[in-house]
Amino acid sequence: MADRACVQRLQKEFRALCKEPVPHVVAKPSPSNILEWHYVLEGSEGTPFAGGVYHGKLKFPADYPYKPPGISMLTPNGRFATQKRLCMSMSDFHPETWNPMWSVSSILTGLLSFMMEKAPTTGSVSSTDEEKHRFAQASLAFNCKSPIFRKMFPEYVEKYTELLKAAQAEIEQAQHSEVLKAPLLVGKPNEGRSTESTKTGTQTPPAKKFPMWLTGILFAVFASIMALPLLTLDYTPSQL
Repeated sequence: MADRACVQRLQKEFRALCKEPVPHVVAKPSPSNILEWHYVLEGSEGTPFAGGVYHGKLKFPADYPYKPPGISMLTPNGRFATQKRLCMSMSDFHPETWNPMWSVSSILTGLLSFMMEKAPTTGSVSSTDEEKHRFAQASLAFNCKSPIFRKMFPEYVEKYTELLKAAQAEIEQAQHSEVLKAPLLVGKPNEGRSTESTKTGTQTPPAKKFPMWLTGILFAVFASIMALPLLTLDYTPSQL
């Protein structure tokens, strides 16, 4: 069970975060356990994490702020492994470097800054910028599958719903545009006809195709006529 001083400190820090939000950082204590906080880091523009929404947890000891919290990431990101404690100077991996003056906001600001670096540490992973970008694009959809994320961060769920609606509207608009273009293709055979008929309002009747059966008969007659000289040749034994 958390000490009274710990609870008061965490409540004070939550009020401070609500009053003065930290850029690219959102953090809230769990409704059922003030020692467990959930946070969201937003990827900074100009980095491979741009557009990403990264969900993670802070687990505070009962005697916080005299001891540091455990830090973990839940959203795949290409920088930190998921569901594993991260080794940082502000995490429970290094209690000897912990400063009781540090707060939730300074911890998460430091985590976001460290995320942009490439220095290896316990809990970090290696990936290309392209892979990090793909993780960023898929992060919000991944988070919205989590019940705890949907419960604690409804504003991001609402944002995801709006993005889905916008994407669906674009698809429907594209399909509608294709339908409107279809009649124009039907009119193409009329292209090339005399412009005079267009000006007078008259319509040029379509050209009639020559019947194939009549073409066959004419070809047979023509072939017979051409073969007549061959039929009149006098083939005698002396000529062989």
